[in-house]
Amino acid sequence: MPPFPKKRFPDSFFARTSFLLDVTLNFNYLFRWSGLALLVGALAGSASALFLVLLDWATEYRESHLWIIALLPVGGLLVGWMYHRWGQEAQAGNNLLLQSIQTPSTKRIPWIMAPLVLIATVLTHLVGGSAGREGTAVQMGGAMADQLTPLFKLRPRDRKMLLICGVSAGFASVFGTPLAGAVFALEVFLLGQLRYNALVPSFLAAVVAHAVTTAWGVGHTQYPVVAAPALTFWTVGATLVAGISFALAARLFSWASHAVGDTFRKYIAYPPLRPVVGGAILALLIWLLGTTKYIGLGIPTIVASFAGPLPSYDFLLKLFLTALTLGCGFKGGEVTPLFFIGATLGNALFPWLPLPLEVLAAMGFVAVFAGAANTPLACTLMAMELFGTGCGIYAGLACVVAYLFSGHTGIYGAQVVENSKHPYYVREAGTRLAEIRRRRF
Repeated sequence: MPPFPKKRFPDSFFARTSFLLDVTLNFNYLFRWSGLALLVGALAGSASALFLVLLDWATEYRESHLWIIALLPVGGLLVGWMYHRWGQEAQAGNNLLLQSIQTPSTKRIPWIMAPLVLIATVLTHLVGGSAGREGTAVQMGGAMADQLTPLFKLRPRDRKMLLICGVSAGFASVFGTPLAGAVFALEVFLLGQLRYNALVPSFLAAVVAHAVTTAWGVGHTQYPVVAAPALTFWTVGATLVAGISFALAARLFSWASHAVGDTFRKYIAYPPLRPVVGGAILALLIWLLGTTKYIGLGIPTIVASFAGPLPSYDFLLKLFLTALTLGCGFKGGEVTPLFFIGATLGNALFPWLPLPLEVLAAMGFVAVFAGAANTPLACTLMAMELFGTGCGIYAGLACVVAYLFSGHTGIYGAQVVENSKHPYYVREAGTRLAEIRRRRF
């Protein structure tokens, strides 16, 4: 048997070569995605700045000219007709983005999604719909990001990361929460799993988008810094009870919004007519309530929930008006209404639980969203960005409990259950939430 050949190079040579190659590849990756994230962040941040300015104008005009609420059916007709005429491919909204991230194909997100959702959301708020803004910012960010795919000849796996950048940039810029935005984009499209290979691009895009929006001189709502009490058996127990309550509210909102949408589709065949009928019902309800506190974003009520007692039914009225607005075909996001629902529900729980009012409001603010969107990590980071790090333990505990007790339900039907929440749900792994809902109902 011939002798084993001697090594030509020492092991240290290969170790140095491997190290240099690794560093070179990492620098190349960082340089490439820094450039792409800068582009996506600049586009999404600028779009969000414009959107927030228009939204403020629409809100101020509506509140000073309340007669415009009577035009809700007209606004609904315009929104429905625009999407029926030009936006049928973009009708799925956030769910289309999630599906494109999960299974990237050669078909791009239609560019028309960005201007359509911008105009439709501003119109929804102008005439008095109860809606949010996250859906609009995320759709604009995703649609604009995807237009870069052919320009840079990106492969499907790179296109997936580019879409994640668009989502993180849109979310971060519209709320002023870059950490939460970055993690939200990684957490939202697969329930129970994070995409760590997109971590760097997502964070870069979120930071750039937030900086760009701020550079345009557009600010965000300032919430109070929440000082959390010391951890005791009673405060932890109260947090668990509150988390379960927030999960039930999230489940109710998800069910109501889907049920309203299913009902309108079942009984009204012509899509542009659905928001007309919904708008008429909404206008009547607002007139009967005699107040505008439950329409639009509801920011004043959210802020007030940290300061003193509010009517205990506030969260229910906001929940059903938002489900009606979005279910019948108006446009906007679900997240800010979920903030309203959670903060006012936390306010309503204050007389019954041994926790400070502002802690319960802050917990509800993020935990109902965590349960409805299945994004507990992003919501925990959001709580610390908005209310200070002191409430992080309480908010985090409330978010994970709300995530658990919300089950395999949610506002985004395109979410796929990658890892079930506990062993009893294993049979639903690999299934979209929309399919799970169809099986149950």
